[in-house]
This record gives sequence, structure tokens and C-alpha cells, in this order.
Amino acid sequence: MKKRWSFMAMIRPLFVVLLVTAMVCLVLRFSNPQSTPPARASSQTETDGYKHEGVSNQSTTSRSEDMLLGGLLSPDFDEHSCVSRYQSVLYRKTSPHNPSPYLVSKLRNYEVLHKRCGPNTLLYNKSVEQLRTKHSTDQLECNYVIWSPLGGLGNRMLTLASTFLYALLTDKVLLVDHVTDFVDLFCQPFPGSSWVLPSNFPIESLDSYDVHSELSYGYLIKNNLISEDPKTQSKMLPSFVYVHLESSYIWDVHDQFFFCDDSHFVLGKINWLLVRSDNYFLPGLFMLSTFEKELSQMFPSRETVFHHLSRYLFHPGNSVWELAMKYYQSYVATANQVVGIQIRDFPWSLMSKEDRFNQIMDCTLKENILPHVTQHSRKTTYLNTDEMGSKAILVISLYRDYYDRMKSYYDSSTHVSQHVTVYQPSHEEAQQLKNESHNEKALAEIVLLSFSDVLVTSAWSTFGYVSYNLAGIKPWILLSSKVSNKVHPPCRRVMTIDPCFHTPPSINCKTKSRSKTKLTGAHIRQCEDVEEGIKLVD
Repeated sequence: MKKRWSFMAMIRPLFVVLLVTAMVCLVLRFSNPQSTPPARASSQTETDGYKHEGVSNQSTTSRSEDMLLGGLLSPDFDEHSCVSRYQSVLYRKTSPHNPSPYLVSKLRNYEVLHKRCGPNTLLYNKSVEQLRTKHSTDQLECNYVIWSPLGGLGNRMLTLASTFLYALLTDKVLLVDHVTDFVDLFCQPFPGSSWVLPSNFPIESLDSYDVHSELSYGYLIKNNLISEDPKTQSKMLPSFVYVHLESSYIWDVHDQFFFCDDSHFVLGKINWLLVRSDNYFLPGLFMLSTFEKELSQMFPSRETVFHHLSRYLFHPGNSVWELAMKYYQSYVATANQVVGIQIRDFPWSLMSKEDRFNQIMDCTLKENILPHVTQHSRKTTYLNTDEMGSKAILVISLYRDYYDRMKSYYDSSTHVSQHVTVYQPSHEEAQQLKNESHNEKALAEIVLLSFSDVLVTSAWSTFGYVSYNLAGIKPWILLSSKVSNKVHPPCRRVMTIDPCFHTPPSINCKTKSRSKTKLTGAHIRQCEDVEEGIKLVD
């Protein structure tokens, strides 16, 4: 017995050492931020404004194994200059769509081109000097397409991505007309260079160009000032041409020639193009045989084009990211499920706010997006009691009315199976197109919607299109009618995440005349929310 206790006394120190070592390892493991997923802050009381800061954003250096989105993003950036570029992936659902190797290669090659030809480089200055001569030349190494904004934030993001894809396809360099209420919202997307057109660019007032401009492509073709004949010599072409792709282009068939292959032989020879559009014209590029091979290699899955381009281009600046994260961590992060409901009321809609709210509830209850309730005194009993956990409803609208109605529906009751809270970050009451503060809030709300597990968005809304593409999830769309205040069914699940091209061209490229035939094709379908619109499908 003595020998046994003597042996135990000998090995006891070894057990103590092992125990202490294990405890130290555990402490180090849980104190190491590299191994901690993004924290969800404790829930706060409901809010209807960004001014309630609540818990400040807890910075994290957590890393996803795929923080560069499968190679979509370049690693050549300073992380602190654009926090959202590396942290967005930690808060969004993992995308089921991977970029093709060819798209990744195309983006890396473009970044090299942009750095070589970007603003204030020797090659840029050389191209500007050529611009002053009023004639294009084939000898320039760097050619450019300038994007100038039209419409609200959603329209701008959709058209900028469309213009960037055109730049990729034509080996042109994308530059953005400097508008502080837009450009300053985002980080620079291309490493080692800027995408902002310098303020000393020799052509002023780019936002004044319209369908009547004498340098518009439609005007030049209509008046035989340039020809689409392949024998046309470069010296006959102007150095600067405006491409008018605003929705009003449907009234002049010549502006629609942009969607004909012959035009791109000519446009490809022009050193400087200006594009203005309020229209997601990207699907129209897929109608051109000129770009068919390149597009099929870049995007084997057609519906993911804007999904990949938006995640590549649009990284909110640090101030907007902080605004979004403060709200998310303070109010939404603890929920087991986040349901984003984006509501846009258009002037032509016949639906009252009460009609629209009833439509929202019909949709979300029918599709089991939100839980049914029955009211008994001040107690609420959920009918779908098998669904456990908390649910946060994020209402995004210019108006407070929808938030109040939704909050009242689920207000301060004893929930049997789920705790439901309703939030609205802001309610500006009116769209303010050129207000920087307004656009900062709008972009922050797009970011918040992109963190949702389930999305319900409004028909015709470009704001909604951008949000669910960044999220990478198929939403239910609240349908609208221009002839009735009732819509049946109230909503529909989209077939693909590609946004809708609201006003596609109506042109027969062979006869160069207007066509009444709707566009068709293996990868084109009618939009769920816009009868005359088209979208890309697989």
C-alpha cells in the first residue's frame, strides 16, 4: 500500500503540469482574435434611426478562408484603407457562385492595364492630348470609357457595373466622372490607381450630354456624320463620342444601334467614349455576337454577372461601413434569422400604404417568411410553434409608416416560440438624389440588407436588385400594378438573381429599323416584375 501511494505521489506533479498547460492553451485559444468569428453584439431596444448608436462596432481581425471571394478580389490592397473589402465576407451568407478562372484572369489583367493607363500617368496624358486633336487614332495604347451618373444610387451602381463590363470586353479603361455624392461613398476598386476622372479633364459638364447632343452616337449615325461601314478609316472618326443609353433611347432607333454588332467595329476605334444611362443595360451586351465568346468564358453561369461584378467593384468606404456595422451590431446581430424587407413606393403606383402593407403581410405569411400570430389580450401565440429562435425584421423604406405597422403587428407580446423584433435604420420621407448624407444612409442600408438570411424586395426597384445581388440570395419580389390597387399573387420568387433590364432595345439590327418582336434567346427571359423587361438566366 505504501508503494502504491508513493507512486501516486511521484506522478502527481506531472498531472498538475499537464492540467496547467491545458488551461493556458484554452485561455490563449479563446483570447486569440484570429480564431474568433465575427461577434454578434447583445440585443438593444428597438430604434428607428442611425442616431441611436448603441453598442459601437467591435473590430475584428477574423479571417475567412475565402476573404478574396475565390480570387475575385485582388490581394494588393492596404486592408485598413478599406475595411469592408475584407470584412464583408464575414457577415454575408457564403455565395454558392464561384467566379470562373477566366474572369479572375481577366480582372487581374485589367488591373494591370488600369494602373498603366490610369489618371495622370504618361499614357493617360498622351491620350488627353490626342483628345484635343478632335480625331481618333488606332495608335494609342490606352483608350477610355467614362461613366457619368444618372438616377438614384441603385441605378448608378447597376449602370456603372454595366459600363465596367463593356470596358472589360473592349480593353478600354473605365473612369468615373467625379461626383462627390457617389464616388466618395466607395473605396477604390483597382489597386495602385484611381478610377476617378481628374478634375482638369478638358471636356467639362459631362452630365449635360443627352439624346440631343451633337456628339451622341445616335445623332452622328442619324446625320451620316460617321459610318458603320467596316472600311471607315479611323481618321474620319471623332476622338470623343457620347453613348446615350438612358431609358428615353427607346424613342430614337439610332441610339439603339449600340446593341448591334456593326456599331462596335466603329466604337472600338474611338479613343474616348462617354456613357450615361439610368438603365441596367448589361444583358444587352449578351445579345451581341461580337462579345459572345468572351462573355461565355467569363460567365459560364449567366445569372451571376452582376453578382460577381458588384462584389468586385462596390466596397463601401470606411465611414459608410462603420455606419452600417454600428447599427448591425447594436440591433440586429443577435437574431437567429434576419429578414430584410425593402419597400419602394413609385409615383405611378395605385396602391395606398395600407394596401401595400397588406400585400407585404399576405406575401410573408403565405410563404412562411414571417410567423403568423393570433392576438389574445396582450399575448401573442405563434401558430408555427415548431420554428424556434429569434427573428429580426429589417424594414428599409423612405417612410416610417411601414415600420410602425409591422412593429404594431408584433408589438410587446409574450412570444411562445420566437422573439420577433422590428427595426428601421432611417426614414428620409423623400429621395434626395444629390445629397451625400442621404446616399451614405442609402448605401449603409443596402449593406444591411445584404446581410439578410431572407429578402423581400419591391418590383422595379434597382435598390432591391443591388441588395440581393450583394447578398447572393434569391428574394421574393412584391409585385406591382399600374392599373389596380390589388396584386395577385402578392409576390413571386425570382428565377435568377440577375437584375432586370427595364427597357431593352426594340430594334432589328439587320434592317436597322424598329422591331415589335420581343427579344428572345437561350439565356434571356421576361422579368418577374417588369413585363417589358428582360433578364439573364442559365
